[in-house]
Amino acid sequence: MSTPSFDQDFWERLWTKTLRAHGDAVARRPPNAHLTAEAAGVPPGRALDAGCGHGAETLWLAAHGWQVTAVDFSAAALAHAQSMAAVAGPEVAARVEWIEGDLSTWTPPPGRFDLVTCLYVHVAGAVGDFVRRMATAVAPRGTLFLVGHRPFDPDTGAPTAAANQVQVSVEAAVAALDPAEWSLDVAEERPRAVAGTGVDAVIRAHRRS
Repeated sequence: MSTPSFDQDFWERLWTKTLRAHGDAVARRPPNAHLTAEAAGVPPGRALDAGCGHGAETLWLAAHGWQVTAVDFSAAALAHAQSMAAVAGPEVAARVEWIEGDLSTWTPPPGRFDLVTCLYVHVAGAVGDFVRRMATAVAPRGTLFLVGHRPFDPDTGAPTAAANQVQVSVEAAVAALDPAEWSLDVAEERPRAVAGTGVDAVIRAHRRS
């Protein structure tokens, strides 16, 4: 069996197929539990959801008062997310700017966001370079929040849903963030809620100044 390319065409076809067959189920997916736990007490400001997918995290942030820039390169996923924003109501929808962009090349505006979040994104290239590029968008004293799924379960050795992908790891993120500029609040692997599906790398750091 050939290895998936995980390029824009791959994700567009996957999102189109998934939303056509299971759109209602996708719409019911809750926002990421790592994000809601870590960001629940953070005063709202400007947020970047890099790789927003179907928009659950974007809409959670917007509903909690954040002004969100949501970026993804799947037109199908963005269309679904925008439709869900409309369902959430005009106040929530008005807090979101949707951008179709490829995170392998898209560069965020520097120092603009109080929170930059990037969850389960397949990185096309070096993870450290990607982390540093996303980190440039964080404002002074702002927060960078990253989650990656390990491709293999460390307990069983079995492949996970991220098999063959390159996602953010704790070691790569820690190595990429200059300790003179960043304070690491969380940098750990957490078991996923469903047994046998591996662990997530969870990183929360704030820019010192």
